[in-house]
Amino acid sequence: MAGGQIDIEHLTKTFDDVLAVDDISLEMTSGEFFSMLGPSGCGKTTTLRMIAGFERPSSGRIALDGVDMQHTPPHKRQVNTVFQSYMIFPHLNVYENIAFGLRRQRCSKEETRRRVNETLELVQLGKLAARKPSQLSGGQQQRVALARALVLSPSERSTPSSAGSYRSSSRPSSRRSASPSSTSPTTRRRRSP
Repeated sequence: MAGGQIDIEHLTKTFDDVLAVDDISLEMTSGEFFSMLGPSGCGKTTTLRMIAGFERPSSGRIALDGVDMQHTPPHKRQVNTVFQSYMIFPHLNVYENIAFGLRRQRCSKEETRRRVNETLELVQLGKLAARKPSQLSGGQQQRVALARALVLSPSERSTPSSAGSYRSSSRPSSRRSASPSSTSPTTRRRRSP
């Protein structure tokens, strides 16, 4: 069964007297490409941070695959984040940056090599695997950051010793945009294998 459903119901976030997110409800279906658009300060990043668990909602509900995430810490949520500044390691080459999370999960060398190579091809960076980030364009660095998130399987986030496979499709099943409290896709929910 493919996972990846995100349901947001009446989500609100305030910081002292500032209303950052004002009662939004969204449904993002499994496999969907979803963009949140809006002006600076409208709550896009705050919404993404709440989905990832980095911020707690003032009120409302976030469910991932039908499971309420209210008491689930960020490291146990099946969500990866690609930061706007990319946060790729300057001392590691492209291959090592992408392999980093798999090695922390103690995947076997063969499994790590297979999944990194598949992901390199997915983001069209196979020929640049040995380059350092300083040798890449901004767009190529962004693809390294995306690859590092895509290579990880959500089911493995809570079980570091497992080494299951992950497959991704480069074609999203649908495209949609949300506005007022919305953003570019920096947090992305992945489908299960």
